[in-house]
Amino acid sequence: MTDLQTIRIIAFPGAPNLPTFAAIEKGFFAEEGLAIELTLTPNSVAQAERTAAGEFDIIFTAFDNVVAYGEGQGPAGAAVNPDYVVIMGATQLELAIVAAPDAKTYADLKGRTIALDALSTGFAFVLYEMFARAGLKPEDTTFVPVGATPQRWQSVKGGEHAATLTIEPFTSIARKSGFNVLGLSTEIFDSYQGGSVAARRPWASANPETVKAFIRAYLKGLAWTLDSQNRAEAEQILQAKMPEIQPAALQSVMTSLLSPRSGLTPDARILPEGMMRVLDLRSRFGKSGKVLTDAAKYLDLSYYEAADGNR
Repeated sequence: MTDLQTIRIIAFPGAPNLPTFAAIEKGFFAEEGLAIELTLTPNSVAQAERTAAGEFDIIFTAFDNVVAYGEGQGPAGAAVNPDYVVIMGATQLELAIVAAPDAKTYADLKGRTIALDALSTGFAFVLYEMFARAGLKPEDTTFVPVGATPQRWQSVKGGEHAATLTIEPFTSIARKSGFNVLGLSTEIFDSYQGGSVAARRPWASANPETVKAFIRAYLKGLAWTLDSQNRAEAEQILQAKMPEIQPAALQSVMTSLLSPRSGLTPDARILPEGMMRVLDLRSRFGKSGKVLTDAAKYLDLSYYEAADGNR
């Protein structure tokens, strides 16, 4: 048997990893000669630092993280350059503001602390926009960097902070646990490029066939996940990989994940309008004051186009 080539992936915890889980379980990566080492990051800073150190090849991350580090605005600091380049899309991603049981309105958050991954990431900017539209001023609350969604959710669940921003399955888990969802990003944005699949630019340039093989296998996993005939087995895989999902929450998690409006993007295509939304938010909330308008500078879709044409 031919030895498999290992690809090192780092991703955020969450239900959007299901296509990767499925591609591993169904043997799609192995069919392409690949073995997958998947690491879940505690936060975006650790993801960037470890990628910059050469520890990972493929990165599942927010599109805004790619933009931020591409512009020298990453929360890890200008000295950290993970050299991300987007090779395909991933999710529209519905972000929810989850609040403690006693916080039933945005006004109830005044004078309290809000948990974020980092204070200058795109998801934080989404929260800032949602707060502003709800009438909350920056000085009304205090933002605290806590880490990725599991850590943020636990900090709200444990009473340390009053609210945070979540993705699935944590939004459904929070609802089932008696916490309030004050708002959803999909209620204010028609399109938002949440997740993306990126590579380290030098690694991708040096390994084009491997990148294309990875894309082919991932797209098979994504298509399998989105096929309604596979839903029961997909649910089993997700719950096995994420046992924290309560059985009562599983259906709502899967429904959100399988909707292109709030979860996985069919064919992992990029969302041009969604990318422009990300650039607009960073232009307005980023500290540099720079107006960003060119999403193409953060992309190299040549691998995707070649791989998709050869499926």
